Amino acid sequence: MESAHGATTRAYAHRLPAGAKCVNERYSLQDVGRLLGLPRSIVRGLIDAGFVSPLRGPRREYRFSFQDLVVLRAAHALVEAKLPTTRILRSLRRLRTQLPADVPLSGLRVEAVGDAVAVHDGTAQWRPDDGQYLLRFHVGAPRGRLAFLDFEGQPIQSARALFERAVALEESHPEQAIGLYRQAIDAEPALADAYTNLGRLQHERRQLAEAESTYRACLAHCAPDDALYFNLALLLEDLEREDEAGAMYEAALERNPDLAEAHYNLALLCEAAGRAQEAIRHLSAYRRLSRKR
Repeated sequence: MESAHGATTRAYAHRLPAGAKCVNERYSLQDVGRLLGLPRSIVRGLIDAGFVSPLRGPRREYRFSFQDLVVLRAAHALVEAKLPTTRILRSLRRLRTQLPADVPLSGLRVEAVGDAVAVHDGTAQWRPDDGQYLLRFHVGAPRGRLAFLDFEGQPIQSARALFERAVALEESHPEQAIGLYRQAIDAEPALADAYTNLGRLQHERRQLAEAESTYRACLAHCAPDDALYFNLALLLEDLEREDEAGAMYEAALERNPDLAEAHYNLALLCEAAGRAQEAIRHLSAYRRLSRKR
């Protein structure tokens, strides 16, 4: 969306897991320690074992991807269970060699059960040849979708875990991400972040009616926030319902007066409606906030 003011803004609000960055960003070794609580010896061991292959920064420092963090988090539960480092690395190395080539390690759930290692994935279950460790895999497919199950065959993924996996899959497998967001909402109808991201993906795919339905469901079941109102306003603009869009931008700004993009988009709507003073006020706010970035 452009105007004579010379600026352009349209970006959707995108909700990430707590403490996470955008999936395209890179994390330092310090970030890994802060987010996952993994000691550097474990992280370096996992790198040496080939489970993660972080990039190197300009000073040769490690730069981890979001997918690397998902893999590292699989080892986090083992560290928390106080299993020896050598046992963790040996178990994960065996797991890597026994997994089919088409199963991403980032999709695993790994945890300690007693002094053994239990691994959950949507593929199979087996016992290592030496019998030291039990790695059991349970999978269900309700409605044709893979579901992670515990040892009693019950779902083990929380709504938040489903949400985090959906975020990780958005770029590479958007259809899977949409399905996971829906599962997260089914598991926790008040998870506003899942509605926000699901509606945004539907909007980007031009599924406008579905996106509006998702946002309206969020309004009905959750405590709404600025991200929801902002994304709904963008959708209403595309539906050519400018008055409703303006009201949603106003609602977003009530919750977050520093949302620069909402000020800018609202300025354009006010200008088009002939409300010059309001347009100037919001454009001034946009410029002020933009200078602070």
